[in-house]
Amino acid sequence: MIPTLSADRRLLECLDAIARQSERNYEVVIVDNSGSGLARRNCGEQNGAKIIEPGHNLGFGAAINLAFQRTTAPYLAALNDDAAPRPNWLGALLRAAEEHPHAGMFASQVRFFGEEHLDSAGMVIARDGSSKQRGHLFPAAEFANEEEVLFPSASAALYRRLMLDSIGLFDEDFFLYCEDTDLGLRARWAGWKCVYVPEAVVDHHYSHSAGRASRLKAYYVERNRLFVVAKNFPARALWMVPFATMARYWWHLRSMALGRGTAAQFRRDGNSPWSLPVIAVRAHCALLRHAAKLWQKRRNIRGRAKISAAAFAELLRAHSIRTRRVAEL
Repeated sequence: MIPTLSADRRLLECLDAIARQSERNYEVVIVDNSGSGLARRNCGEQNGAKIIEPGHNLGFGAAINLAFQRTTAPYLAALNDDAAPRPNWLGALLRAAEEHPHAGMFASQVRFFGEEHLDSAGMVIARDGSSKQRGHLFPAAEFANEEEVLFPSASAALYRRLMLDSIGLFDEDFFLYCEDTDLGLRARWAGWKCVYVPEAVVDHHYSHSAGRASRLKAYYVERNRLFVVAKNFPARALWMVPFATMARYWWHLRSMALGRGTAAQFRRDGNSPWSLPVIAVRAHCALLRHAAKLWQKRRNIRGRAKISAAAFAELLRAHSIRTRRVAEL
């Protein structure tokens, strides 16, 4: 399932890479979020890909959901349009799925395009709900072992249909960013595990669509972090969130002053540093506007929970990242 907004040469690279997969039993579905038929015009139905045109930008999660609902496959492979999977990618994920029937999610080894350094090897989470790529910027060779991780990055992931049928699909209110965090944590509450598959290698052009540190990305990452917390964090972890948030804001300011991290990149891209507090206020206002709906979703998640709040809190601790590190990446 490949959502696309620009349907440019990156999508063509992605489709070419899929055509070289050693596993041949798959269907490619492209959801064209451009609203102007770019995918059909630029790519056609290349390599037998099916193109769905909703007519406007649904957002990432809703596009994946739409594609998933048009298939009956036992697995859903989500892939960014700027990601190029290596030939063994899909086969490695499917083998892992057969070997781990109690896992519902499978994380790829996502590398920066043309490099031997990682974009992600699964995901980790901070005490304020900020999720980041596990192993980000580290050499790929340091993450060569198959192991359990918290949840995958949906830039290149495999999900079991049985799991999605039981917990629901991506939350479409997220629109962009952190929808994979929410889905992964909901799956964890329901007792499903995630396996990192190092043989499933993907080369990724990081943040090709929205930019590495754009205002759009900053707003949705901050707003959706709050949505993740409201829906998924156990009560015993909520008291720490405001303190961890303030700590992360401080480390962002420090990193900006030192010219490091996404906050510094945000400034280098021509954005005023004063727009960051405005974005934070807008995100918190959005949390208040959605409070009633988020509370109901929280209740639904707890109603399906197969593990205790203490066990879930332990998962968060076992797969955590410090707020300072979040700000420095």
